[in-house]
Amino acid sequence: MEKIHFYHSPIGTLALGEEDGFLTRVSFQEEIKTPHIMENTPLLEEATKQLEEYFCANRNTFSLPLKPRGTEFQKKVWQALERIPYGVTASYGEIAKQIGNPKGARAVGMANNKNPIAIIIPCHRVVGSDGKLVGYGGGLDKKVFLLEMEEENKK
Repeated sequence: MEKIHFYHSPIGTLALGEEDGFLTRVSFQEEIKTPHIMENTPLLEEATKQLEEYFCANRNTFSLPLKPRGTEFQKKVWQALERIPYGVTASYGEIAKQIGNPKGARAVGMANNKNPIAIIIPCHRVVGSDGKLVGYGGGLDKKVFLLEMEEENKK
């Protein structure tokens, strides 16, 4: 059963989830609809610490064991997202090409939308082909905040 801990970040409350020693969730949803236990484990404490460092501009990569739940296609997209460097953006089309599906920008967008481990799997770094900000599960204001924070703190 997933263990949940809430972290109060600069962009709102994040639900962090762990199951079997892997981080399974970083979401903006305060209401968790799956069975869970409220517990702050050592892994969730470490995830909280790394997120705090990220928000304080002291971390630009994460080192946590991840296990996002999704289809094989979604997992392929999420792995590509993890390769987008801090402070850089990529388009849905660029991600589609990277995963060998050059006409799959819309499918990449749908997979991006289902990312269960926000921020750490940086779906906020994906933009439209024209560079415009489109869609973000937590709201565009949070996407803008994250992108501007990363741009200001790029090393």
